[in-house]
Amino acid sequence: MNNKTISKVIEILKLYTQSIHTPIIDLIKIQSNDPFKILIGTILSARTKDKTTAQVLSKLFKQVKNFDDFNNYSVKEIEELIYPIGFYRQKALYLSKIPKVIKDKFNGQIPQTIEELIELPGVGRKTANLVMILAFDKPAMCVDVHVHRISNRLGFIKTNTPYESEMKLREILPVKYWKIYNSILVAFGQNLCKPIKPQCDICPINQYCEKIGV
Repeated sequence: MNNKTISKVIEILKLYTQSIHTPIIDLIKIQSNDPFKILIGTILSARTKDKTTAQVLSKLFKQVKNFDDFNNYSVKEIEELIYPIGFYRQKALYLSKIPKVIKDKFNGQIPQTIEELIELPGVGRKTANLVMILAFDKPAMCVDVHVHRISNRLGFIKTNTPYESEMKLREILPVKYWKIYNSILVAFGQNLCKPIKPQCDICPINQYCEKIGV
């Protein structure tokens, strides 16, 4: 697929997804623009439904306002604060360790590069890229299961792993789309272009999609 068609597809999806439910981390940014809340919310939202994440974050941020506040709780108490988040025990351990890493390695400030962000407990490339976009308004390529799957289904790329997809998308997508690409494809993937039985008959980009694997 050529660059002109790719840009046209993204513009169509951008318009289509404007009326679709906003993913939870985008809501955090809209409501607060707080890098701390965005980072913690992004870590906790992984492998968890938006509704559950929203409920947990509402409870958590009443008790925890900054990184130092986590030091007031044991790992067990953090588990209780974030339950029933997916993998809550492991994530509670991450949250208990983050304050020290932030203080010792980054002078108490959230780092603003992918390479530094992934040094934080519980932060992989997907989370780091999303934090770069939402917390610091910097172009980054956040690749989750939706982005990896749909980008390959469309025929934009031919890759086997999210990391390969990130690197390839960085090569072919205009930088102006990097910050919105994840949000658009997540909304599109959750509502129309599902893993099984995508609704191709009503899809606004049906004529452009190569339908790889469908």
